Amino acid sequence: MSNSSIYFHLSFIEPQAHYVEVSMVIQGFDQDFLDLKMPVWTPGSYLIREFSKNLEQVQAQDENGNDIEIQKINKNTWRVNSKGQETKINYRVYSFEKSVRTNFVDDQHAFISPAGTFFYIDGYLDHASTVQVSLPPFWSKISTGLDLIEGKVNLFFAENFDILFDTPLEIGNQDTWTFNAAGIPHEFAMVGTANYDKDRLSADIKKIVEVETEIWGSNPNDKYVFITHNYLSSHGGLEHLNSTVLAASRSAYQSNIGYNNFLSLVAHEYFHLWNVKRLRPANLGPFNYEEENYTSLLWIFEGFTAYYDNIIIRRCGFRNEQEYLNELVSEFNLVLNRAGRNVQSVGLSSFDTWIKQYRPDENSPNVSISYYNKGAMLATMIDIIIIAKTNGTKRLDDVLKAAYNKYYLIENRGITEKEFQDLAEEVSGISLKEIFDAVYVTEDLDYNAYFNLVGYQFIDINQETETPSLGIKVSHHDGRTVIKNVDRNSAAWVDGLNVDDEIIAVNGNRLDPQGRELDQAIATSSLGDPLNILVARDGLMREITVHLKASDKVSYVIERNPESTDQQRRLGDIWLSLS
Repeated sequence: MSNSSIYFHLSFIEPQAHYVEVSMVIQGFDQDFLDLKMPVWTPGSYLIREFSKNLEQVQAQDENGNDIEIQKINKNTWRVNSKGQETKINYRVYSFEKSVRTNFVDDQHAFISPAGTFFYIDGYLDHASTVQVSLPPFWSKISTGLDLIEGKVNLFFAENFDILFDTPLEIGNQDTWTFNAAGIPHEFAMVGTANYDKDRLSADIKKIVEVETEIWGSNPNDKYVFITHNYLSSHGGLEHLNSTVLAASRSAYQSNIGYNNFLSLVAHEYFHLWNVKRLRPANLGPFNYEEENYTSLLWIFEGFTAYYDNIIIRRCGFRNEQEYLNELVSEFNLVLNRAGRNVQSVGLSSFDTWIKQYRPDENSPNVSISYYNKGAMLATMIDIIIIAKTNGTKRLDDVLKAAYNKYYLIENRGITEKEFQDLAEEVSGISLKEIFDAVYVTEDLDYNAYFNLVGYQFIDINQETETPSLGIKVSHHDGRTVIKNVDRNSAAWVDGLNVDDEIIAVNGNRLDPQGRELDQAIATSSLGDPLNILVARDGLMREITVHLKASDKVSYVIERNPESTDQQRRLGDIWLSLS
């Protein structure tokens, strides 16, 4: 197939109606028919998204403009009877979903997520392709990690479809600037209105890039692109091979907390350059774009990254010790306050991400946990135990660098959990069996025993209190108080309050629009006291007696242990040291 080629052309005839027009020209494939496939998911976001639902008017023509038969044969496959001749495929993609992983087009800009835009030819994922972008007269810029073909206008090259699908394009009038970090040019593309300081962002992100590059030993790119979408309220990101797409609140840059949270997001997504994009689970690559790609290792590849995003901000000096500890303990409290921690292990959380993580419902807190938070907890324990047992000469950084060198730079393949554990134990010289065993059970480690090793203590400040509770979360909207979640084994769970019940009255007192009578009734009652709650369930009135139980919510803090030894305090200083 040395003379074969695949060319795409993007144009925007009706951006205000949220469409991108796509043409695909196929040459040099000597086959009677070709199956054109649209991915059903995009790497880094583990959910079947059915991108083909957004396609319209798929047509095929020969080089003379004559129609060629093209037939849809399943949800994401079109068979074109090309008969070896040059074939042009035209289609439109509806693009109106605001997220870091989906297409969005309007009269201001176009964000193109390639997995939801471009067909690939079945059996030819390793084939190169080119992408031509026709800018409408009111747009002037394209920001992407794709290579621009020298001497061509807005014509980009992808060595294969794994690279194409992992390299988004931002098209419009975004505010762009560049800075160098770790010897590599970085482009920043700001989309939408926001009040930010370019010089400050460049200086701070440069420090993040260089701290992370030092951890891993080398930087794999010759360029990198940050695409940031600014919204009224948003926070999130998606990693790519040499770029990332971030979503931020436009006001985030104006407060210390908001700005540091944005830097933490940057640190998280940039850390993925190594952790998951190159050092990766064996089951994540080569990708199957037609179905789920299962792995139990996201507790390492997302959870470790969630640990490092905050500690890197600490190492850069953007957070003081207490601010960092507050961020870290929030990961613990999020998990330990979910009843689902007694139901789902972190390994199963990773495996089930395709059906649970991105499809939460009212019962999710009772049956599941996040591999982000629980993985960060386990990463903390690994980092601490290595520091403690090696007298501060090694830490988790050393494990990651060794794994990257061996399994990406040398062997260029995915890693299994056993290989990661074996290498971690080899590098550190200690057993990590207790932590790795905890991945597949729901029982908790003795976290305090680990923190004590480096001069800290892990204390539940609610431990001595018994607070009466119904165990529900409610929303207040349009003067109605409606139950949104019921905690497993809580008073409401046991006595039969349901999600979507509208609470009308408690103990004969009608609720005001903010539900304060309910709060007052609970606050003035004791454990075991009955509350008579009048609810509307599916439009019918029903009175339910609920006997208050003690809240099982914890509120942990991580603080210096006054009884620690000088050696333990020294190790703690190493753990939270600045770079």
